[in-house]
Amino acid sequence: MNSRTKTFIINETDEGIRLDVFLVSQLDSESFTRSFIQKLIGQGLVTADGAKVKSGHKIKAGMRVAVEIPEPITQDIESQDIPLDIIFEDNDIIVINKPKDFVVHPAAGNWKGTLVNALLHHCRDSLSDINGVIRPGIVHRIDKDTSGLLVVAKNNNAHLKLSQQLKNHQIQRIYEAVVDGNIKDDAGRISAPIGRHPINRKKMAVNLKNGKPAVTHFKVIERYKGYTHIQLKLETGRTHQIRVHMASIGHPVTGDLVYGKACKLMDTEGQVLHARYLILRHPVSDEEMTLEAPLPKYFTQLLKRLNEL
Repeated sequence: MNSRTKTFIINETDEGIRLDVFLVSQLDSESFTRSFIQKLIGQGLVTADGAKVKSGHKIKAGMRVAVEIPEPITQDIESQDIPLDIIFEDNDIIVINKPKDFVVHPAAGNWKGTLVNALLHHCRDSLSDINGVIRPGIVHRIDKDTSGLLVVAKNNNAHLKLSQQLKNHQIQRIYEAVVDGNIKDDAGRISAPIGRHPINRKKMAVNLKNGKPAVTHFKVIERYKGYTHIQLKLETGRTHQIRVHMASIGHPVTGDLVYGKACKLMDTEGQVLHARYLILRHPVSDEEMTLEAPLPKYFTQLLKRLNEL
């Protein structure tokens, strides 16, 4: 079976953390579980400064950690007939309105019931293979508990051009959210670098020392008793960017169990965050496209209840 290797150089802020905990945090985009990481370590596929180590090994600054990750074979990813809310589709791209509580791509211990499984059934062989069999066609992703628009490439040419647009900040991603508390300013710009949380490695945080530049613009749509409905525009696309930035100014996204708290007014768990608009240039025709996903039921139900307070 083919494999790929990822290498990490430990910095001072990570010193003293268990090896398995560190790797789970660093490989969060792969959605690997801690048990899967421990299995790799047990198989001798993880080394620290060239030596095999145990899961509980405490890492040190300057240490070189290498992880050999076996690539899953194609037939591990099943095609599943899962309904998709398709906003737009042609021979090059497909734009999906992803519902809340729907994982984008398979990962260790979670191979079924994802958007990728559904895409494989709907698109058959018409998906780009640039990101491999786990994420065919996936150009960008949104969190499991975030709903809204996601563009998928159906061939490699479209994938490369969309990726370039993302890199050059030419794709506009506009979200709506409900946040805790009343934001005083009608609009604002949050510019704060985002990196791994120094203590909880499963979280992101404003990290002035090791974070990457991140900018979020927000605008108030309506204020309620104890809550604010806002529109947000991403200038960059860091992991959990909106959730981290809003929490950093004292207004976490309502229902966010990681960066905020549960909301008793909601019937569902998870953050009230919806990717409503996507503005991009078609990768083949170069035509500008503005796509919209209306606010979902969980979002509008909360707004109704807030109106009644």
